[in-house]
Amino acid sequence: MSWRGVLTLLLLAGALVSGWSAWRQSDTTGTAAPVETRTDYLLRDFDLVALNSEGKEAFALQAPELQQTPGARTLELTEPLFHVPDKAGQRWEIRSATGWVSDDNEEVRLRGNVTADSPPEAGRPSRMETEQLNVFPNRSQATSDVLVNVAQQGSTMQGIGMRADLDTGRIELLSQVKFRNDPTSR
Repeated sequence: MSWRGVLTLLLLAGALVSGWSAWRQSDTTGTAAPVETRTDYLLRDFDLVALNSEGKEAFALQAPELQQTPGARTLELTEPLFHVPDKAGQRWEIRSATGWVSDDNEEVRLRGNVTADSPPEAGRPSRMETEQLNVFPNRSQATSDVLVNVAQQGSTMQGIGMRADLDTGRIELLSQVKFRNDPTSR
């Protein structure tokens, strides 16, 4: 047999062994791939109205992006704008950088540059500014554990921790409260 024949047989044997080896390894590598987690759905530039357990409006929401948290029914929001009705049907307007909504719409957590404006029709409109605000739409309440600034016509308040009743507009600062009255700005 010539050297070309021997070389051909060796190349053929090598090709068969490498093909068999690759075929055997393909069976085991397919099951070891990591599972990718994806959101169940994603909304962009949307308007949404969430209802409470009685079928009444809990809040209205606009945002550039909403996605459902993988493995849960909670929602993650980018730059949300909430409209939360009070008992008279007037609406608080609440904005933030990010937001999270519980699966039952009972709690909304807002983070980053949060502003909450009372209804313009309120007797004495107010604005709250903070970095964290938790809103409970069905109870018409809001809370914060961090620094909160509250501005009303003619006065400003600042404190750590806050509780607010959105139906009555009553805002209670919990500690380290500072108050400034400026009657000329009325």
